[in-house]
Amino acid sequence: MNKSIIYLVFALSFTLWNCKGNTQDDHTDHESNQESTSAKKEESQNKEVELNQIQFKAANIKLGALQKKNLSDIIRVNGQTELPAQSQAEVSSFLSGTVTQIMVNLGDKVKKGQVIALIDSPEFIQLQEEYQISKNTLEYLELEYKRQQTLRAENVNSEKVYQKTKSDLNIERAKFQSLSNRLKLVNLQPGASATSLRILAPISGNIATIPVKIGSNISQGQSLFTLVDNSQIHLDLMVYEKDLPNIQVGQKVSFNLTNINKSEITATIFSIGKSFEAGTKTVIVHANINEINENLIPGLYVNALIHIGESTVDALPNDAIVKADGREFVFVLEQEEAGLKADHFHFQRIEVKTGVSELGYTQVTLMEKLPGDAQIAIQGAYYIQSHLIKNEGGGGHAH
Repeated sequence: MNKSIIYLVFALSFTLWNCKGNTQDDHTDHESNQESTSAKKEESQNKEVELNQIQFKAANIKLGALQKKNLSDIIRVNGQTELPAQSQAEVSSFLSGTVTQIMVNLGDKVKKGQVIALIDSPEFIQLQEEYQISKNTLEYLELEYKRQQTLRAENVNSEKVYQKTKSDLNIERAKFQSLSNRLKLVNLQPGASATSLRILAPISGNIATIPVKIGSNISQGQSLFTLVDNSQIHLDLMVYEKDLPNIQVGQKVSFNLTNINKSEITATIFSIGKSFEAGTKTVIVHANINEINENLIPGLYVNALIHIGESTVDALPNDAIVKADGREFVFVLEQEEAGLKADHFHFQRIEVKTGVSELGYTQVTLMEKLPGDAQIAIQGAYYIQSHLIKNEGGGGHAH
């Protein structure tokens, strides 16, 4: 009986001790969860950073606001800058000879009809000689024909002599006209004379190539210069078959080039090809560039966007967005507050969600509402991030 009482007391004691232990564990877990939640809440709080005026200027920080950008409803395509055939010219000579003067350099801008080279050509001298002889012969035959007409009317000469004179006159007229046309082709007006053959620019534009030099012996039809008129440059874009139903004449195209400070350039579709390019399932779409920059040259590779819709989104330059702890943020300049130094800049880090990113801009959704005139660091955000100091005690600004 005594043994039973002892066992019962021991069992009750163990049960009470175990219950107490569980209660303490539950309390400890609850406190741990509270601390974890508090830590997460503290971590999720917006952080602030202060820069003085020297730091602000040294970082070349630029401020701006959210912009409306058409970054959706687009088709991404590749292509290159091209010139139409009428904006390119191959300059050659109709006669052979020797180059004696080159009056232009590579890249020079020339006007249509400008003399760009001189050539000494025996053929040119001979052509002028033949022209002068034909001119004199023609004048003689015209007089002779009139004389034969008079004699024929008086039955003094025979019909055969009259017809022979008429035939000689017509042949010489044809020869004279041919020589006149040939002189015009070599840029010499009939009746004028010159010792050297002048090579003229057939179009206005820039000198692209000069494959000859002074003293070069050139043959008829040999290339002497290449001219390009970049004022008519346009885009040739390769559009895949699946995207063709969405392409229309008049749609806006935007693209940028690294050699033009990454600035956005726009174009407008004016023609859509009617056949596939050889070996591909793409059709060439042509677009006129709205404002021709002097740095645009034929053959530049471009990544372009064809805008097929009108919807717009809030966007910021890519440089405005920083990544930290697996999230994305922007820095907003705080509004003037009492106690803030005039020569200091206080930024608050605000979390954002990003979307489409094209042409240097990214769609953003702010995770909290900001004033309409809020100023965001659109350049230098990573510099601000490097100076970020976590708030301590949940208090004011980090210094």
